Amino acid sequence: MGSISISKKCKDLSYSESGQRISSFPDEVLENVLGLMESHKDRSSVSLVCKDWYNAERWSRTHVYIGNCYAVSPDIVARRFPNIRSVILKGKPRFSDFNLVPENWGADIHPWLVCFAKAYPFLEELRLKRMSLSDESLEFLAMSFPNFKRLSLLSCDGFSTDGLAAVATLCKDLVELDIQENGIEERSGSWLSCFPANFTSLEILNFSNLHSEVSFSALDRLVARCKSLKVLKVNKNVTLEQLHRLLVHAPPLVQLGTGGFSQELQPSQYAGLESVFNNYRGLHNLSGLWDANPLYLPLLYPACTGLAFLNLSDATLQCNELAQLLGHCRNLRRLWVLDTVGDKGLEAVGSCCPLLEELRVFPASPFDADIVHGVTESGFVAVSYGCPRLHYVLYFCCQMTNAAVATIVENCPDFTHFRLCIMNPCQPDHLTNEPMDEAFGAVVKTCTKLRRLAVSGLLTDLTFEYIGKYAKNLETLSVAFAGSSDYGMQCVLGGCPKLRRLEIRDCPFGNVALLSGLDRYESMRSLWMSACNLTMSACRVLASKMPRLNVEVIKDEDPEDKCHANKVYVYRTVAGPRKDAPPFVLML
Repeated sequence: MGSISISKKCKDLSYSESGQRISSFPDEVLENVLGLMESHKDRSSVSLVCKDWYNAERWSRTHVYIGNCYAVSPDIVARRFPNIRSVILKGKPRFSDFNLVPENWGADIHPWLVCFAKAYPFLEELRLKRMSLSDESLEFLAMSFPNFKRLSLLSCDGFSTDGLAAVATLCKDLVELDIQENGIEERSGSWLSCFPANFTSLEILNFSNLHSEVSFSALDRLVARCKSLKVLKVNKNVTLEQLHRLLVHAPPLVQLGTGGFSQELQPSQYAGLESVFNNYRGLHNLSGLWDANPLYLPLLYPACTGLAFLNLSDATLQCNELAQLLGHCRNLRRLWVLDTVGDKGLEAVGSCCPLLEELRVFPASPFDADIVHGVTESGFVAVSYGCPRLHYVLYFCCQMTNAAVATIVENCPDFTHFRLCIMNPCQPDHLTNEPMDEAFGAVVKTCTKLRRLAVSGLLTDLTFEYIGKYAKNLETLSVAFAGSSDYGMQCVLGGCPKLRRLEIRDCPFGNVALLSGLDRYESMRSLWMSACNLTMSACRVLASKMPRLNVEVIKDEDPEDKCHANKVYVYRTVAGPRKDAPPFVLML
């Protein structure tokens, strides 16, 4: 049930039509009822009903989600919610993934940890995304929260394996250690040896993105001790022989990241692995398979029967290899692959995966124009014919047509996330040479549940006119190398009532477009614009008219340019201007 409808129903229960209070639940009952609500949006909505409901929601909440670490201060969070045990915290703008945000821009976790150590000594779980943290911060975390159990780091930076060693040494009840896609300095592979000899509580261990070798003997002992282990994802330096030893010791896993899959096996080693995977029919999630040797893929077939998620984004499989593997994955809901599988491989997806809901196709060589491979519109169309439940797609391709996209959304009208990236910027429909306007027009007209959209190819303002007119549930829009004039951005800001994040780079939108959103930005989470036609004067006007917004201009490329604003980040905040902005960030 949506947040708005829940809030309305709650008001109806608490007040008569004349606005008089007619009933009251005991605080204990109300807190228990609210404790059953998992959606942070719904909880925020019910807190607006009345003062009693606000207080009950405040005291009963144990989990908080913070989508922007500068939208609120840690002190405000601690005052509002006194009983938090679990925190999700996001830092840098999403375009930091594309190296558009300087490394030392900010999003330091340490002030949050200092505040939480005083307010929440009982904190058990911390999930960070695009935050900066040092080894000292990780050690402080491990020492400050004696009941700490779960740590997840995604796309974070600033720390090393020494920080992981501190967590392993001091967090006696750790249940989860999940390290994904981080900028981590790998000083030593011995950090796994720091888990105490009597440590047995681990249920989730993921270090698949580390590049250096780890102490396999320490890993082997750790896996053997932790009888509740359900998720194990190792890095590419763990060999097939070592994987065999781990799986023999491990309890039945539900998620597995295999490590390297290219070691030459002796017949006895092959038979041993084959026997182990025959016992892994309860596996739900499989990833890894770095440099997979096609001869060894049949080892996995028995474990594929119950798979819901197959992540092959690190495996350069060809079309025939993928087709043979997918023949054993009839229950697959999510699939990530590299474009080395080609259109023929995607035809196999359409033939073998009728229950598929999410597809991501990544470029194997995004920065090498001389490598000839990839997928086209025909592979996407084939998937849409065979996978009618598809509602989430991220598709990097070398060409696309308007007609193909229209066919795809006709076959799969329930898309909530549609992210199409044509690798060559500003490329038109390769058959008609027309702009790709009608393709995205078809998406927003047909897919009424659409919440996230990323556009690419040659696009005029007509695309954005379509988006503003039809995309009434859109929350996140990502735009690059598109549009004709300010009118395009004006259409989006004027026509998408639920828009929360707008990310724009290398577009002709300028001051008029920026200032047309004055009545929208406070209801949005953030606006990012880089390499557009913005000036400092327009940014100052925005800042002066909207004092509750933080307007940041990043001057990391040409600090002497006093006129142009090359990178602008706008976000709502209740904490005021941040105090840790580096010299190249101008807070207007």
